Amino acid sequence: MTVSFLACWRCAILLRCSSKTISMISRTRSRIAITVMPTPKDLGVPYPSMNLNHLLLLVLITGLAGNAPATHQPSAATMTTQRYEFVSNGNRLSGFVDVPAGGAARAMIVIIHGYGKTDVAGRTSYYDLRSRFTELGISTLIWDKPGCGESKGTFDANQPVESSAREVLDAIRHARESKLPGSQKVGLWGISRAGWIAPLAITQDPKIAFWISVSGTDDKENFPYLLESNLHIEGRTEAEIKLLLGEWWHGFEITSRGGTFEDYLAATQTLRRDPFMVFLSGGKDEDEAAFLAEQKPFLSGTFQVDEATGLMIYVPHFQHMLARVNVPVLAIFGEQDRNVNWRNTVALYSKTIGRNPNASLTIKTFPDGNHNLQQARTGGLREMLQMSEHRASDGYYEAMADWLRTKIDNKIATQRESINSRKQKGERR
Repeated sequence: MTVSFLACWRCAILLRCSSKTISMISRTRSRIAITVMPTPKDLGVPYPSMNLNHLLLLVLITGLAGNAPATHQPSAATMTTQRYEFVSNGNRLSGFVDVPAGGAARAMIVIIHGYGKTDVAGRTSYYDLRSRFTELGISTLIWDKPGCGESKGTFDANQPVESSAREVLDAIRHARESKLPGSQKVGLWGISRAGWIAPLAITQDPKIAFWISVSGTDDKENFPYLLESNLHIEGRTEAEIKLLLGEWWHGFEITSRGGTFEDYLAATQTLRRDPFMVFLSGGKDEDEAAFLAEQKPFLSGTFQVDEATGLMIYVPHFQHMLARVNVPVLAIFGEQDRNVNWRNTVALYSKTIGRNPNASLTIKTFPDGNHNLQQARTGGLREMLQMSEHRASDGYYEAMADWLRTKIDNKIATQRESINSRKQKGERR
């Protein structure tokens, strides 16, 4: 049996754990074969139409964040929900706008999905989040991706972040034109992959007023961090971890630099047989054709590797883009995040957004939070897959509420606009 852990690109994988089915995605250089038995109604995530033998290992888990059972029970008069449709990239997309009781809203928050299929029309996606925002007097806007729910078009698991950002911009434009409650002050909320989408949208629409980033990532591959973090949790010795990481790096170099499938297999023998990797892969066979298909984007230059770190670059010029984010930003991280190196993202945000005089950066971390800001003991993948309850980290919702109260207050907003106006006049002089 041959199990290859060379990565393909930005697909979603499905794992079934007890009675829970969890949607997971990654950008790793590891190819995984997964045995799944989901149903579309249960998941709202990609499955048999995709080649599951060529799917990716988890780096950014997003399904739980949006589709975990709702625990917050607002009063019946908290909000009203209306159908919302708009056109983007030639597709009519469908979703909902939630409006606070009474019909007026101080602001609007656009919720940006992570990876995988969505089913806003058939599930209570992000219900806890949406209801808490409307209790603050903020309307919310959410929609299904193309080919999902009642949205037209074809679902693309590898949808470029530029296309996703265009959806955000088109949704906001239509909301403003329709004068939806709260559309006079629009902000963004997004988790994981949305950390790439939101800055793209903000730098193209200067009227976007704020951004809440949850478990955002930097511009590079995170799999070495995920692998090392989880191997520690799995009880491997330092010597074993060093060996396994070394094999991953060697396998990635062979792949990205045009090596052969045989070379890859020889270089990753211990890694491919490690119980943790077998646990994730399901022990499925791989073939040379898949290896060559995944290698091709590196050889063509579509995928680029950072010379300094040796990691694949996911978003070119991402630091420059973040430096141009001229809005207040709340960045939230779980200190038990074993999927994404949150410390790297904190450092990146600090030296870009944090140094921008036209922006403000607030960073909140939660000691017990995993990648989805759910209470966790280790934050490891095995623990995440075996969770029977999904409880938000204490203070997670309150941190957002407190921050929003200061950032959308009319007096503060008016003062900020006045200051910005004076700055602009001074620059013109």
